[in-house]
Amino acid sequence: MAIKTYKPITPGTRQKTTLPYRELLTKNEPYKPLVKGYKRAVGRNSFGRITMRHKGGGHKRLYRAVDFVFDKKNIPARITSIEYDPNRTAFIGLAVYADGEKRYIVLPQSVKVGDQFIVSENAPIAPGNRLALKNIPVGTFVFNVELKPSGGAKLIRSAGSFAVVQGQTDDYTLLKMSSGEVRNIPNLAYASVGQISNEEHRLVVIGKAGRTRHMGIRPTVRGTAMAAVDHPYGGGEGRQPRGTRRPKTKWGKITGGRKTRKKKKYSRHLIIARRKVGKAGTV
Repeated sequence: MAIKTYKPITPGTRQKTTLPYRELLTKNEPYKPLVKGYKRAVGRNSFGRITMRHKGGGHKRLYRAVDFVFDKKNIPARITSIEYDPNRTAFIGLAVYADGEKRYIVLPQSVKVGDQFIVSENAPIAPGNRLALKNIPVGTFVFNVELKPSGGAKLIRSAGSFAVVQGQTDDYTLLKMSSGEVRNIPNLAYASVGQISNEEHRLVVIGKAGRTRHMGIRPTVRGTAMAAVDHPYGGGEGRQPRGTRRPKTKWGKITGGRKTRKKKKYSRHLIIARRKVGKAGTV
């Protein structure tokens, strides 16, 4: 799949690239019974106050009810469409089960219309099939991973991502995440085989400020460009160095190299190796 480029007839199209959706998708309109309207929070709480900066506006979206629980076991399903979902980076597909029920699922790479999958404890190792982690061989790519049995898929859900099964014990399966983190997952939890679709999503160049506004992302102002009253880095005549020993947020909280994970978090003993952090990728 080739990334779509544009003739530079305007400054905004000079660097802009998009995905060739006409070649990738099979349907323009979503399946209405699984769609509903909703209002995005855009960084505001129930009082309308900003609790997360740089969010707001954006194009109106419809919410697609995507199945992450996969509670229909031992019933084969067939993919009937490949569709765009504005609320996630991966492509979704309409799955029609043998009993007639229809559900949206996140599609794996290389799955085409007409392909089948099944959710079963001993399903074959094939893209899209979903089975218990204890039955997945070492070296297999997985996505839509549960953190606990019947808890629904919580990990590895964005475009092009996957985890690798690195080992098996009596109670746990060792997974290496795309972030570099290595952790144990209960081996009775389920995962889907394969890599998530739309791998080229990471190669898209936004190209102009307007596209980020359509996505609901508001501008970010540098701290050094603010007044002294607004940020620890602000103020001064002309350009000034940071002036603080440790990098800080707008509210004076230390950032950049400080560990933020709670030391007594319930899952601490399950993490074997931390994800890579920092510019040099040091652990």
